[in-house]
Amino acid sequence: MAEDIYERLATHLDSLPAGFTRTEGGAEMRILRRLFTPEDAQLAVHLTVIPEEARVVARRARVPVSEAVSRLDEMDRKGLIMRVRQNDEPPRYMALQFALGFWEGQVNRLTPELVEDVLEYESAYIKPDHWHKAPQMRTIPVQKSIDVPNDVMPYEMAENVIRKQTTLAVANCICRQAMRLVGKGCNKPEESCLALGFVADYVVESGRGRHISAAEALDILQRADETGLVLQPDNARDPLFMCTCCGCCCGILHALKRAPKPGRTVSSPFVARLEADNCNGCGLCMTRCQMEAIRVSDQNAVLDVDRCIGCGLCVSTCPTHALSLVRKPLSEQPAIPKDHVTAFINVARARGRLGVRELVSLQLKSKLDRLLAR
Repeated sequence: MAEDIYERLATHLDSLPAGFTRTEGGAEMRILRRLFTPEDAQLAVHLTVIPEEARVVARRARVPVSEAVSRLDEMDRKGLIMRVRQNDEPPRYMALQFALGFWEGQVNRLTPELVEDVLEYESAYIKPDHWHKAPQMRTIPVQKSIDVPNDVMPYEMAENVIRKQTTLAVANCICRQAMRLVGKGCNKPEESCLALGFVADYVVESGRGRHISAAEALDILQRADETGLVLQPDNARDPLFMCTCCGCCCGILHALKRAPKPGRTVSSPFVARLEADNCNGCGLCMTRCQMEAIRVSDQNAVLDVDRCIGCGLCVSTCPTHALSLVRKPLSEQPAIPKDHVTAFINVARARGRLGVRELVSLQLKSKLDRLLAR
């Protein structure tokens, strides 16, 4: 019986925007069994990406409302689902996909066995072709790598994104924490991933982070540049989080690095440009690049623009100003969704999982269940 519910849960998760790819080795099933009790799984299959009150979920799952509230709150504390609060209204609960979702919810509660399963599953879950069509995250440059700017959009500037927030939090990086746990990590800062707006409150309430000021958030961005971390917010003009990522630990950057042309896969408006005559061959840019887009040959840097993701880490520390960031041609400019809901829909469409008709059907079903649960 328990095994059947995990199969149902895997199928349910695969129906969510980013999917839940099945593998021959079964790492994904081991992940579910490590994180979800059979009782968790029984309830999780009745959650959708639309936040709903516990009474609605309870009716769908055919359990008492009090039991649903208790179990949903416990699953939220375990980082498996998300509880959404709005003013004085009853909390609503929504499903989380694997990543970006309940995997990140395991920060500060990891085990070596879970990490090894996730590392095995990583290449199956993150598909560069899906990512190219509808990425869940985008890359923006570190601030010192761009001249302030007539042609830089506000949502392309990390500092601007931070300054417009009223609520901010910082949490540990799940990727660096995981890799350190299994002895494969780096020495880059761990407390470095930023949560914005209502997600900042959620991260703090769940015990996975702490509130910070805009000044501290800007210091974290400065430290990211100094330590060679790529800035990756979620793929929306008004993002809910901003990760600071390293190529040695980050699952997303691992996947991009495996692609033959990461620069053609990533959502980034910029690419590096090299003035070879100004280069002194110091090699600093090569050590800073997370995509192996730069090498040094005959005391000169050689840039592979097809591997460049436009993060600006090579530009901000080039001692001879031989490197700069330039905007890609208009035909290569990524379209940035206005919000995370639109981004979710785009990801689902890229996988062929959710069209307008299916979304309307899901919304109508949710509305009907709410009416029946009164």
